[in-house]
Amino acid sequence: MAEINNTQYININTDPETRVKQVLDLVYNAMEEKGYNPVNQIVGYIMSGDPTYITSHKNARSMIMKVERDELVEELLIEYIRNKSWQRDRR
Repeated sequence: MAEINNTQYININTDPETRVKQVLDLVYNAMEEKGYNPVNQIVGYIMSGDPTYITSHKNARSMIMKVERDELVEELLIEYIRNKSWQRDRR
């Protein structure tokens, strides 16, 4: 049993890349479930900063607002480049 006078520590995975991917997955799936075009809606949000492009279904709007828009763009670009490199290597 821990001493009451000692500070307790908790280690949570805060890897930004993982967090951004999880948010994008959640938002994409929520948008799809509601019948929206996730790509168009996410692009609208990134370009304008207007959170109403994102559904509140499954708390998606709240989650995406916790991530900076430039982080979203960065993650999308990284994944695009990784995918392009992989396709080039297959040729």
